[in-house]
Amino acid sequence: MGLDFTAIDFETANGFRGSPCAVGLTKVRGGVVVEEASWLMRPPENHDRFDHHNVRIHGIRPEQVAGLPRFGELFPEIGAFIGGDVLAAHNAAFDLGVIRSGLEVSGLAGPAYDYVCTVMLARRCYSLVSNSLPYAAEEAGVPLVNHHDAAEDARACAGILIDIAARNGAGSIAELYLSLGLAVSRQPAFDPLRDPLSKASQSALEALAAGPGAGPAVRAFQPGWPEEGANPLPNADAEPGHPLFGQTVVFTGELAIPRPEAKVRSAELGARPESRVTARTTVLVVGDGFVAADLRSGRITGKARRVMELHERGQRIEVLSEGEFLQMVGGHVAPAALA
Repeated sequence: MGLDFTAIDFETANGFRGSPCAVGLTKVRGGVVVEEASWLMRPPENHDRFDHHNVRIHGIRPEQVAGLPRFGELFPEIGAFIGGDVLAAHNAAFDLGVIRSGLEVSGLAGPAYDYVCTVMLARRCYSLVSNSLPYAAEEAGVPLVNHHDAAEDARACAGILIDIAARNGAGSIAELYLSLGLAVSRQPAFDPLRDPLSKASQSALEALAAGPGAGPAVRAFQPGWPEEGANPLPNADAEPGHPLFGQTVVFTGELAIPRPEAKVRSAELGARPESRVTARTTVLVVGDGFVAADLRSGRITGKARRVMELHERGQRIEVLSEGEFLQMVGGHVAPAALA
């Protein structure tokens, strides 16, 4: 076997994972890109609202997809391109969640997929203060020019996986994962007539049934230190393949969700939340509209500055934007939060 896989990247119309409006796919055979495909699409019916902050990030407007096939209509072509390949995605929990939720709310069954996450691989094999796609792509020698273009993001993801395999002398994904002591993750097949809905889809359908204005109220800014809350213990039964599993996570800045809730969400996925940056810290989640590019501009909190100092001293630690964190935990992406 050679290094064979398909890299995938979705863009969504709103904060619900099941609202894809674009997808990019890059097929790799023997460590070489051999084919690419991309589509614009209408998200599934009733989930096709375009939020301003999503449009601001990826630039896709509702009029650009008006009249195009919906995700469920296009999925046979998307699925045919993927075939039986292992999928690779940067923050794979998000992109595999898009497939699952998009099909669920379209009332369609979905196949099983084996998948790998290049965020986790970058964390293992690079030493970056941020493993966001632009940083990891630059390290891999495939600089990303137009971030959030689905086709370019999928191509960059493929480049990262090819580079990491080469650095580890691996000729296949199985060989790479064996050398790193990791297991390839698997999203099981599902049938909407038999299997329960995913948590993300269930929440979206409940919100839809409740009607407009029934969602959580926008949090008003409150001066002073945000409430930290308790530090729950990590869920030992969480999925080991999730990028937060086994991490020690600290939060800083004003978040779109209460900090105690952020801690609970991370602990459910196997992370250990703590209240201050220490030698144990491996991930810092930064609010206040932070994006990864701010690490270069210097617009960072005191905790983030402390993380950069620790990173320079050799501590394996990274910074996430709140948007990246919420994608990982399946929550709504806050305005201006994506990186």
